Amino acid sequence: MDTRALLEHSLQLVVERVGDPAPRVYDALFAAEPQLRKMFVGDPLGSVRGEMFHRVVDTLLDVADAQPYASGMIAAEWSNHHMNGVSALQFKLFFDIVVQVFRDALCSDWSPPIDAAWRHTLRRVAEMAEQAAAQS
Repeated sequence: MDTRALLEHSLQLVVERVGDPAPRVYDALFAAEPQLRKMFVGDPLGSVRGEMFHRVVDTLLDVADAQPYASGMIAAEWSNHHMNGVSALQFKLFFDIVVQVFRDALCSDWSPPIDAAWRHTLRRVAEMAEQAAAQS
């Protein structure tokens, strides 16, 4: 399986196990960075968080597939988040938390190939975010 297929497979397993992982991702994010919760006071139903999570997953799949959309999306979102007070570490942390939530959901089904695919994708995201930060 290629990187994108491994990511898609793990995402499918996560959804089968826990349903929508977005609430778990944001719970973990807010546990790690409580000050970020205030950014979502206008989102009591979680619809904004759900949309953001959906875009993140799409972007991660595009990163894994080396699609040109991914670097532009990460650069644009880095700029948007930075202007709203999100640090570079917090921006990267979100992607790391997505993977941690997936890993926790899959437990023993988190295989070495899945781990390698996600680590590779996160490295590429970090590189793209660093490029965006350097250009801003």
